[in-house]
Amino acid sequence: MVSTVPVNPPRSRQLPSTGLLDARQRPLRDLRISVTDRCNFRCVYCMPKELFGRDYQFLERNELLTFEEIERVARVSVSLGVRKLRITGGEPLLRRGIENLIAKLAALRTPDGEHVDLALTTNGSALPVKAMALREAGLQRVTVSVDSLKEDRFQAINDVKFSLSRVLDGIVAAEHAGLGPVKINAVIKRGVNDDEVLALAEHFRGTGRTLRFIEYMDVGSSNGWEMGDVVPSAEILRTINEAHPLEPLEPSHPGETAKRWRYIDGCGEIGLISSVTGAFCGTCTRARISVEGKLFTCLFATKGTDLRSLLRGGADDEALAAALTGLWNERDDRYSELRSRLSTESSPTRQRIEMSYIGG
Repeated sequence: MVSTVPVNPPRSRQLPSTGLLDARQRPLRDLRISVTDRCNFRCVYCMPKELFGRDYQFLERNELLTFEEIERVARVSVSLGVRKLRITGGEPLLRRGIENLIAKLAALRTPDGEHVDLALTTNGSALPVKAMALREAGLQRVTVSVDSLKEDRFQAINDVKFSLSRVLDGIVAAEHAGLGPVKINAVIKRGVNDDEVLALAEHFRGTGRTLRFIEYMDVGSSNGWEMGDVVPSAEILRTINEAHPLEPLEPSHPGETAKRWRYIDGCGEIGLISSVTGAFCGTCTRARISVEGKLFTCLFATKGTDLRSLLRGGADDEALAAALTGLWNERDDRYSELRSRLSTESSPTRQRIEMSYIGG
């Protein structure tokens, strides 16, 4: 479903020091931009092969936002308060010429002349050949998904038999290129990899890499999510703390999704993203742009707003800024806070957007 851009957006609740504010007084700070709906993995919690098989119809190239269109949306968003840009997918390194887009985004500046925080989330498969070009184009950091340290299990999760060792080589390549410290994401699912929580922590402990454990989320409708599959962050924390005592850290910035914990012995830190058991809607500062230019104000949205029609319909930057302002001012999303109520009150046919389409 796609909603239309408001014809007459409401006046901006805009403060010089904070930028745009939504209906719950949350600023717009983070923009996550999906550059492709394709991926070379078929991870069972994201793009299961049963639904994303050989006959699945991905978007045609002319349906995707061009790099120039992406740069324009990002530039206008930065003028409205965005300070962090995250490139996602699908697998973003599959987008041909991705380095050219990175260079365009790296050249953006805030109204104060500061650089924008620019990072990319990847499965790591192409980093051995892409890392240096990405760094030279201006990318600052990468986040890589590693859900298991057991070769056979890792291949079963990605479901295309892609080697764990090649992903770990990609992490090293990223660090050698200067794209560090690399963040590692691990989605933990009951009965799949919850027995590896401590092993994952110990593998990345002391390496300078921050491992973030993510609760298995009910994004989209294709992954067969059930509450019983969720391993609560509190359980993960307890498992690690019993072996390697931890202490809490203050957030590194407002709206941070991960709760940070530091090893007391100084061997680094971990992050816990509790999107199911510890909703952080109250401080959410993120908007998402899909690969063909729909704006989503929540990861768990059922619809987006078409910006591509504005970009290709002759709208100037002022009109684009007005549309973004109106959309953010009206934002009232808090799905995670209302999850239990929605699960009982919503129609069984309620369809959410797939993570592979909107980005994480």
